[in-house]
Amino acid sequence: MLLAKINVRCKIIAMAIYDLRINHFRKEARLKISTRLLYTAFPIILIWSTAVARPVQAAEPSGSSHNAKHCVMDAISGQTHAMIGEQAPNFTLDAVVDKEFKKISLIDYRGKWVVLFFYPFDFSFVCPTEIKGFNEKLDVFKKLNAVVLGASEDSKYSHLAWIKRGDLGDLNYPLLSDFKKDVAERYGILDEKEGVALRGLFIIDPDGVLQYQLVHNLSVGRSVEETLRVLEALQTGELCPLGWHPGVKTLGK
Repeated sequence: MLLAKINVRCKIIAMAIYDLRINHFRKEARLKISTRLLYTAFPIILIWSTAVARPVQAAEPSGSSHNAKHCVMDAISGQTHAMIGEQAPNFTLDAVVDKEFKKISLIDYRGKWVVLFFYPFDFSFVCPTEIKGFNEKLDVFKKLNAVVLGASEDSKYSHLAWIKRGDLGDLNYPLLSDFKKDVAERYGILDEKEGVALRGLFIIDPDGVLQYQLVHNLSVGRSVEETLRVLEALQTGELCPLGWHPGVKTLGK
């Protein structure tokens, strides 16, 4: 009887030991499987994370951080870079008008054609020939429902001093001061190396849409006659062939 009880207890202990060993082996097997899965999954996770990250990098604007910042600022302010057929970037600048300081906004001239030209420097050589040339034809521009605006990166005080010195004669249209260079940059004519505007000329229609642009380097002046020719061609609203001028037949709509 005693031997039978001992035998039963031995069997119970043996079964308990067996269960413990089985559980131990199962845990080791799970650990091995988990380790193998980890080693297998890690490269897959790494490849996946790299693939996901790449589109974010590709979407980042190219160019310098300054250009990226400027694009963000344009999006926030609603301003865009000048483009033919699109709304001309609006601006509000200090100006000298009749020897007085005034604020001039592009939007103030809705309903009129605007001839906006930039020049590099006050107190220079080529620039006054252009400024006076546009002034001499100002009556012709007025008959075409157009206003003329001159602009440079000089301060309003420099403009006033130049006018008062008499270099520009009796100037009858505004000279704008783009002192922060923002407008020249948005119109795509800022010479960053020299820190001045190139000789850019823009014709904007009565709805504020940019219809024409011309850019010269710093040393070559523009033609007032050519500006008038293009203005009148644009006002026909028709197809104008090479060298078209008033009095010549257009090619129709």
